Amino acid sequence: MSNLNGAYYGPSIPPPEKKTRAYNRPSRGGGGCNPFSWCFSCICGCIFNLIFQILITILVLLGIAVLVFWLIFRPNAPKFHVNEATLTQFTLSTDNNTLYYNLAVNMTFRNPNKRIGIYYDRIEANAEYHDKRFDTGYLDTFYLGHKKERNVGTVFSGEQIVVLGNGDKSKYDQESRDAVYNIDLKLKLKMRLKVGWAKPKFKPKFECDLRVPLTTGGRVGSSGFQRTKCDFDW
Repeated sequence: MSNLNGAYYGPSIPPPEKKTRAYNRPSRGGGGCNPFSWCFSCICGCIFNLIFQILITILVLLGIAVLVFWLIFRPNAPKFHVNEATLTQFTLSTDNNTLYYNLAVNMTFRNPNKRIGIYYDRIEANAEYHDKRFDTGYLDTFYLGHKKERNVGTVFSGEQIVVLGNGDKSKYDQESRDAVYNIDLKLKLKMRLKVGWAKPKFKPKFECDLRVPLTTGGRVGSSGFQRTKCDFDW
């Protein structure tokens, strides 16, 4: 056997094949970006953004309008006082819980505004005793001009069943001994403000906590009636 010297004289050995990266071509039928969906989401986003900007603009303009209105007209709440209250009968029957009453009230409506008039289109006056309404009256409607006031009177008279709890019955007995009764006068209003050409409508309330002495035989109870300022609630 002849000696091998390491040389090779056979056919040439082909070079190793290069590995190619495999990749997937996007198929025509599915996957990838849908131009229609993209356009739709873009349009929706633009619409929502536009609506949001419009709402913000409206709120800002309303705020400016309210500020300008306040600076020009400086609106103040209407004022209401009970000047006098005369009670000649306030008897609660122990047999049938019937309250016999005769209450006359003199009131003052005042408009403190310089540039705003007030239309009182409806005035409902309720007389209550310990949250129990015993009579309702309706006052004449009127218009109250700038810085004007008007005196109004009404009478609550008659009989009404009023059922009091034990605590309120004890209070009634004590008030009867003192000849001074805690009576509430509550007014429900329908009114319009005259602001230039505009006449906005409101349904506010007046609430008055009165301490009314009983007048018998020309004599008033332990203390006379004190003029009372009433609370206004929009």
